Amino acid sequence: MKAFTTPGVGQVEVVDKPIPSPGPDDVIVATSAALVCTSDIHTVAGALPVEPGRTLGHEAVGVVAAIGSNVSGFTEGQRVAVNAITPCWECRYCQSGYSSQCGGPLGGYQYTAQRDGNMAEYFVVPKARANLAPIPDEVTDAQAVYACDMLSTGFMGAEHSYLRLGDTVAIFAQGAVGLSATIGATLLGAARIFAVESIPNRQELARTYGATDIIDFTQGDAVEQIMDATGGEGVDAAIEAFGFPQTWESCLRVTKAGGRVSNIGYHGENPNPLQIPLDAFGLGMADKSIHTGLCPGGNDRMQRIFALIATGRFDPTLMTTHSFAFDQVAEAFELMRTKQDGIIKPLVTF
Repeated sequence: MKAFTTPGVGQVEVVDKPIPSPGPDDVIVATSAALVCTSDIHTVAGALPVEPGRTLGHEAVGVVAAIGSNVSGFTEGQRVAVNAITPCWECRYCQSGYSSQCGGPLGGYQYTAQRDGNMAEYFVVPKARANLAPIPDEVTDAQAVYACDMLSTGFMGAEHSYLRLGDTVAIFAQGAVGLSATIGATLLGAARIFAVESIPNRQELARTYGATDIIDFTQGDAVEQIMDATGGEGVDAAIEAFGFPQTWESCLRVTKAGGRVSNIGYHGENPNPLQIPLDAFGLGMADKSIHTGLCPGGNDRMQRIFALIATGRFDPTLMTTHSFAFDQVAEAFELMRTKQDGIIKPLVTF
């Protein structure tokens, strides 16, 4: 089979690899569609140490090709999807409700980090009875693939904001994860959603997904704009979806006393410790809470997201700005790396 790999830092290539065979608890999936993630870009840049030749990718759907001896409930040829997080569901982290941390910090993130990813013609789903999800007939592959990471992570950002009906929320950055957080905040009943973004097509899509106010940081300080718009009070919650020190601090500054900050941005490219502005933190006594997280994985979560798509609550494919065949995957990766041509997410079909 063909697989998209990283032979070393700063390098990518498509190579031939053996088609995997399933272990007792595994399912092998023949890939039909995948997305390139910014996390893949970070990995190739050296942010995540991996063995040379590791297959990239953690957002893919396809059809069941082979089934392990302990796996029931699936049939060959069935359309399926797997989350970017594939926990064991047996360790203390999983049993304590922190499945994304399976076995240790961030241990649920196995694709590419611990095993070959799924940007390949075939891939393994471990612990498939818990991690593999059937795709409903009403949901297309191009829609379903967003549940693997973007929607699951963005929704978690909104969930960790603990939004109540009528709350206000600021979401810093409207890439695919930030846009998914905007969808999540809308579904959870936020009355006013401030989407911080300067790129016009992302601003437009944020409005489509429920943002009520667009904050363009190129037109003035984002914190000042949000504070002015809220009469100096600030928002009930803020979501950091960019992974940048300035947006992190801005989340703390726009959140009112007693508010919540939810972090889903990746901060691994910043070599310095994140700062907490003490005035915004009330010298440690402003009753503000900070919740970080990585999407939890599991087929139940995937099926819940599919249900929202199937009933027409939103269409994630509006985030698909480019499409490529698998033999063009290196081109898709480079476009995602440079963020040119208005790209949000590139769909790769097999």
